[in-house]
Amino acid sequence: MSRRFSRAVGAVIYYTFGTHLPPSWSGVRLGQTAIRRLCARLMLARCGKKVNLEKGAVFSRKATLGDRSGIGINAKIYGECHIGDDVMMGTDVTVITRNHRIDRTDIPMMDQGFEEEKPVYIGNDVWIGDRVVILPGVHIGDGSVLAAGAVVSRDIPDYSIAAGVPAKVIRSRLQDSTDGFYHDPTSEPQK
Repeated sequence: MSRRFSRAVGAVIYYTFGTHLPPSWSGVRLGQTAIRRLCARLMLARCGKKVNLEKGAVFSRKATLGDRSGIGINAKIYGECHIGDDVMMGTDVTVITRNHRIDRTDIPMMDQGFEEEKPVYIGNDVWIGDRVVILPGVHIGDGSVLAAGAVVSRDIPDYSIAAGVPAKVIRSRLQDSTDGFYHDPTSEPQK
């Protein structure tokens, strides 16, 4: 089966049937997780093992999804987005990879077209809360947490907790709770 044909089959199954099945956590068991997982394997540029697509999720075929990662309920992933392993995603998450051009004032913005696409990269072991918006070109570091409602317009370092509009790092997950100081696990211990 050609790649183009398999993507078309996956899209037909997913958008006519799979996306309307109950969420994976519901008490109703209709094989929704297996059906959506099959569609993901057919549709995505790369799809890991034990992935989970939720009800109502919309995603680009240029997206990649790592092992044991999920795309949340009603999530919208536009364009090229690379999601690592073990990523949890809340409801209504939006990932945008390009914006409208606005550089000219002599013609309406709607007639200016789009900027060049800027892929989004989401590292491994990331937790993305409900209604987070990730803007074009952003890199989310491994082990990071994005608080619900955050608008992420800049890169987030590894093991950071980010919140707000625009999102700012509010804490490192590498802080030792006993002394309140940051301890980089990649550095040598102090003597």
